[in-house]
Amino acid sequence: MTVLGPELQVGEAAPEFQAVDNALKPVTLASTGNGVRIFSVVPSLDTPVCDAQTKRFEEETGKLPNVSIYTISMDLPFAQKRWCGAFGVDHVKMVSDHRDGSFGQAYGTLIKDLRILSRAIFVIDPHNKIRYVEYVKEVGDHPNYEAALAAAKAAGAAVA
Repeated sequence: MTVLGPELQVGEAAPEFQAVDNALKPVTLASTGNGVRIFSVVPSLDTPVCDAQTKRFEEETGKLPNVSIYTISMDLPFAQKRWCGAFGVDHVKMVSDHRDGSFGQAYGTLIKDLRILSRAIFVIDPHNKIRYVEYVKEVGDHPNYEAALAAAKAAGAAVA
């Protein structure tokens, strides 16, 4: 399958993007703030691995008080909101890239043939530099949660 966009590397500047939250408000790199952020990219919340990935990051939010965590998918904002309500996910922020795939194209995760995002994790530091990247090769595989969480902690410590 064809994945659109560049394969980003650690140390590069995080690209800007335009998406929406589950209240249909615009979300951009700039609007995510200037702290440490984890962008957890999933194909669809309604699949087992994506469900588990998002719930895992929800569990970690209490252990990472200075890190903002975003789940980004092509799911419609209404579906994201429904899913969060059904599973009590209220700390991970949801971002929908359904309008034009801006995030997917900028971060190299948009699967052109299926118009979904591939599974990936990005850790962005307060200076909008990428501190960790993982493009998960098989859609059914989990990302390396521990490595992403360690990178987020390290990025926070580096600027403290």
